[in-house]
Amino acid sequence: MLAANCYKSEHLKRPENWALVDKAKYYYIAGFFLTVSPDSIQLVSEHAATHDKIFMMNLSASFICEFYKDAQEKFLPYVDYLFGNEVEAKTFSKVHGWETENVEEIALRLSRWPKASGTHKRIVVILTQGVDPIVVAEDGKVKTFPVVLLSKDKIVDTNGAGVAFVGGFLSQLVQEKSIEDCVRAGCYAAKVIIQRPGCTYPEKPDFN
Repeated sequence: MLAANCYKSEHLKRPENWALVDKAKYYYIAGFFLTVSPDSIQLVSEHAATHDKIFMMNLSASFICEFYKDAQEKFLPYVDYLFGNEVEAKTFSKVHGWETENVEEIALRLSRWPKASGTHKRIVVILTQGVDPIVVAEDGKVKTFPVVLLSKDKIVDTNGAGVAFVGGFLSQLVQEKSIEDCVRAGCYAAKVIIQRPGCTYPEKPDFN
């Protein structure tokens, strides 16, 4: 955590580090990083837009939407995939005076936020709690995907479920799979991690 808080864009600019950025095709940055090094986010997001690559971010926390509103707005135009949960989405709506707590409507409005590059559309993925479906806004439409239900006795630790979902989602996205496959992998990863203590996984996944 201390290392993350001390991160500087000068580190990113080092030739050996920037070479990794240049080589990548997909970039994912958590919204928490807005509190640390917005200069680094700017370098990566602009690089992605200029070179027709995919840039992704996460709303990450309600306090980010509240207290880092300007920074969030600055980089949102570069975001091709935006992730968040329903609480964060509702906070974003409240902060921007949208006067709605309808998660589907919020996701749709976020997907229509102006883009810095017209190469890629924006897809917004909102995770909900409990039995409510995953909400995906794309091409001016909203799709919902049912979550994998578990009995309460199988749920051990819900910490990290959202991050696990994003990881599963991205595992399929980088393989250019469909949104349906991405969501399915995300749900699988979240389902696995909430049945285990801490952020741990079995040695061999059984996703297919």
